[in-house]
Amino acid sequence: MNRQQRVESFSVRQDNGPAYQLYQNASKANLQAQKPRDIKICDSLEKAIRRSGLQDGMTISFHHAFRAGDLTLNLVMDAIAAMGFKNLRLASSSLSDCHSPLVDHIRNGVVSEIYTSGMRGPLAEEVSRGLLGKPVQVHSHGGRVNLIESGELTIDVAFIGVPACDEFGNTNGFGQINGLSGNACCGSLGYARVDAEYAACVVLLTEALVAYPHHPASITQDQVDLIVQVEKVGDADKIGADTTRMTSNPRELLIARRAAEVIAGSGYFVDGFSLQTGTGGASLAVTRFLEDKMLRRKITAGFALGGITSTMVDLHEKGLITKLLDVQSFDRQAASSLARNPCHIEISANQYANFSSKGASVDRLDVVVLSALEIDTGFNVNVLTGSDGVLRGASGGHCDTAVAARLSIIVAPLVRGRIPTLVNEVTTCVTPGSSIDILVTDHGIAVNPARPELAERLQQAGLPVVTIEWLYQRALILTGVPQPIKFTDRVVAVVRYRDGSVIDVVHQIEE
Repeated sequence: MNRQQRVESFSVRQDNGPAYQLYQNASKANLQAQKPRDIKICDSLEKAIRRSGLQDGMTISFHHAFRAGDLTLNLVMDAIAAMGFKNLRLASSSLSDCHSPLVDHIRNGVVSEIYTSGMRGPLAEEVSRGLLGKPVQVHSHGGRVNLIESGELTIDVAFIGVPACDEFGNTNGFGQINGLSGNACCGSLGYARVDAEYAACVVLLTEALVAYPHHPASITQDQVDLIVQVEKVGDADKIGADTTRMTSNPRELLIARRAAEVIAGSGYFVDGFSLQTGTGGASLAVTRFLEDKMLRRKITAGFALGGITSTMVDLHEKGLITKLLDVQSFDRQAASSLARNPCHIEISANQYANFSSKGASVDRLDVVVLSALEIDTGFNVNVLTGSDGVLRGASGGHCDTAVAARLSIIVAPLVRGRIPTLVNEVTTCVTPGSSIDILVTDHGIAVNPARPELAERLQQAGLPVVTIEWLYQRALILTGVPQPIKFTDRVVAVVRYRDGSVIDVVHQIEE
């Protein structure tokens, strides 16, 4: 009896059970005759899309490590549209100005639903005017992982743009084996790692194929289904071109300097403290002003978390920050640091901020400095819609970090132009006031009444502490009472808190 007869005889005796089915399936696919060496490589993006099994109505995902320099999403969506796919759910970890071509894909029925942490530019403006048939689901970075884990957001095909990978799919975001990979060095793939873990099919778009095994690997070969080489996936020089830039604005620098003084006088500025700064010029600049205080007091931070900047890298290399936990590199300098500094550590969005994970780094955070488009007298914060009601921001990690950190600071000018930043009630609530401890403006510092001990410490440090009501009245003197925004009854976006619950909705603007 030969081997095939022996297997068939055994399988029949097992009543056509799993072993027999496995054998039959293998025979039909003729897997024994296939050579796995190049089985993942596709010679075109269209072929990769076909092989992924994409069908109308499915969910596709993208990461935003390149921010304003992303080229992958538009490249894939143009190919998908040309191939005739319709009614897709788009689940991008965030969307930027560069993704304005999505407007046409929505109008043409290619995309019918969006999950994202935020959006900006022409896409956001059109969605605010009612372009999309279904409301955008706006989640936080940690909340996105929770939605995926819960099964609400099931990713069918994840398209992940990377600088380089080997023929089996081992990849990272900071370069090739012997040096960086030029324009596509994006640093941490913290958001893409979640998609690679949970998607039914993972397609890598890479600028370069390198020798196996590519190491270290942020995404490993056992998570990757298909690989296609393309000319460009992103421009790293544009990562820091928007809200992740370091400010040179004198007013923002004044606010940043004052926030550093608040941290120094808060009682949390002790050896081993941990820090995160969010997007926005003033919040990112705080790190710069902490350096001198850390040197004078002989204080070293245990770790810095979140989006890592060149300033944080500088302090790390000077020995003032022991470790960097990087879910997203905010500029090219931070991205290249990830390749050379062993204590610059890449983490996934799950490790970073998912409250339902077995351990989120935000829960070890002492101080977080965050920006705001609006904040109200109840300390509720809006980072999503502008003073005109148009979507122009992102939830990001705002509510994730604010509630978890021991000290949550908002930095914002009291007014922008003739528009107050401090209002009686925010247009859209992304982070509840119960999570915010201090507001730092160019006209004074307000402490949440729930934290009287903080107000006392800051007053003892000689800082200009006032009430939130005093700042609000000051804003009205400078701007007057703003005209209310006119909205229709139609909801264009649903704001989800980090646990998946609905915290607010955004209505279509009336024109």
